[in-house]
Amino acid sequence: MKWIDYATPHSVREAVDVLSEAGGRARVMAGGTDLLVALRAGVYDIDLVVDGKNIPELNEITYDPTNGLTLGAAVPCYKIYGNQAVATAYPGLIDAASLIGGTQIQGRASLGGNLCNATPSADSIPPMIALNGTANIAGPNGNRQVAIEDFCTGVRQNALGSDEILVSLHFPAPVANSGANYIRFIPRNEMDIAVAGAGVSVVLDNGDIKEARVSLASVAPTPLFVQEAGDAIAGKPANDETVRIASGIARDAARPITDMRGTIEFRQHLCEVLTRRALNTAIERAKENN
Repeated sequence: MKWIDYATPHSVREAVDVLSEAGGRARVMAGGTDLLVALRAGVYDIDLVVDGKNIPELNEITYDPTNGLTLGAAVPCYKIYGNQAVATAYPGLIDAASLIGGTQIQGRASLGGNLCNATPSADSIPPMIALNGTANIAGPNGNRQVAIEDFCTGVRQNALGSDEILVSLHFPAPVANSGANYIRFIPRNEMDIAVAGAGVSVVLDNGDIKEARVSLASVAPTPLFVQEAGDAIAGKPANDETVRIASGIARDAARPITDMRGTIEFRQHLCEVLTRRALNTAIERAKENN
């Protein structure tokens, strides 16, 4: 490994200045569980690591039932599922935060870092898309927001400029009769990469699906937002036939590859099965959320 400098800014402005001065030769470290492994493997050729753990805005959790949830980009997973108010309001988010790596990894790993790493198999991104999340970004020209479904632009590529930093993630407040779920298929029980995953959210209205969002992991170059699946079942009864329609659309939208973890056909089948199971769980949660 070559020599890499290390910076510990204490404000967003300071971090942006450091990134600007680095001229594209720096990466921000939220938890380090992805970045350090990638550096050892030679994935990135950089001169500077910028640690976000000392920036207050990147380490805050703010939630209220009216304004929703704002998660700092460096907040570790254990603090998310350990916050009872957040766990109660956003169980679909907890589904992912509680299974990323193992317990030790969850002590450092963050949803913001998982998002910036931008791997197709990232567990946290489909539920964040399903929950209509927004990425709050700071740079030399000020702040901007990007919908999480638009944040990943390719394998390990994202919407951040070289002089920008992901500050936080925002999720709207959950409404009555809403529910969400994330489920994945893995060969082992833990600390494995998803062969496929499905994150969904629904809002019910008198037994019908008022709106729904479906997102998939590990079946395209980026985490996949299947908008047509949610649109197709809006206004339909929350029953097995409606779930079957959405699951079939999710299967057909997948663009998987064959690799050592699974074939194209197997992953397509998983998309249908996992979407169906996730939707059924989300619907049950919505019925309980009055």
